[in-house]
Amino acid sequence: MNRILICICTLCALLMVSPLMADTLTVTDMSGRSVTVPRDPERIICLGPGTLRLIVYLRALDNVVGVESLEKQHPRGRPYWLANPGLHDLPVCGPGGPASINQKPDMEVIVRLDPELIFVTYMDGSLAEEVQSVLDIPVVVLSYGAFATFDPTVFDSLDLAGRILDRKQRAASVTQYILDAQSDLLARAKQSTAPKKPEAYVGGIGYRGVQGLESTEQKYAPFDWVLVDNIARDMDARQRTHVFTNKETLLKLNPGTIFIDGGGLALAARAYKKNPGIYNALAAFARDRVYMLHPFNWYTTNIGTVLCDAYAVGKIMHPEPFADVDLSEKADEIYTFLIGAPVHEHMVKDYGPLGSKAPFIRRNRR
Repeated sequence: MNRILICICTLCALLMVSPLMADTLTVTDMSGRSVTVPRDPERIICLGPGTLRLIVYLRALDNVVGVESLEKQHPRGRPYWLANPGLHDLPVCGPGGPASINQKPDMEVIVRLDPELIFVTYMDGSLAEEVQSVLDIPVVVLSYGAFATFDPTVFDSLDLAGRILDRKQRAASVTQYILDAQSDLLARAKQSTAPKKPEAYVGGIGYRGVQGLESTEQKYAPFDWVLVDNIARDMDARQRTHVFTNKETLLKLNPGTIFIDGGGLALAARAYKKNPGIYNALAAFARDRVYMLHPFNWYTTNIGTVLCDAYAVGKIMHPEPFADVDLSEKADEIYTFLIGAPVHEHMVKDYGPLGSKAPFIRRNRR
């Protein structure tokens, strides 16, 4: 009899706590904090570079109740925003932008929006804990890894957000799609009959704002994925990520091929117009091998655009293995899968044809 009574009491206890267990989830966020969050929260806000992009990838936009002011003020160059015009109608949840990184958010605005959960990138765990304690709203830190690069850490962020938002399968599908594209790019590059890896330089990479030709990246995924030797790789062995170089160093490196990120194209054109002689001394300018790519890093890494840029780099540096790739079709395939709409033509309108020659160079100088 006692045993039956104990079983009944245990069952009752389980029934009493099971709704709570079912409604919450305890996770370890990307700052290493243990956070108890609501399962599949209906009201979320996204703070910091790239946070909203990941939620778009997960197809969880219906849960978003506010967007940062920066997103509304500067809509160009971020496909996730272009594909979802309804985001413009959401209220502002904070200023956003470089000045807001790892800073205390606008608490009053957040309280008014009444979110169940806050996702944020590039915030220290101690600050996230403080914000969570003051607001009594769970704060989950996500990450893209090293700033201004493509880092596999982003896959962990997708998985984490996917578990919280009941989009785990979608997170896995996005990760696999990116990995499959990487594999395709590498397999094509390996078919090249060139005797050695071609060399190139990329400039105009955004870093806490728009930058010119001297802003480069030592770990540039579009080069790595198509076996292009990045001549900036050993420019500063202490950093191994983003580097600001100068004209003198560029002249010493003298790259035979240069790619310019669309975000920095206007600054590069302005610098060229001011002093064309310096740039025309570079082999890439003299040989008319300066090409335009779409923005790699605009409010951190545009992952879909990184893939598009990699196909453009592959088509230029390894023409034969990439001959069957139509860049417009491939870009729209990538964007449609990741963000739900083919926005490549919009990107072309804003930045010019992907992989085209830089329009500002004075050709036929002789």
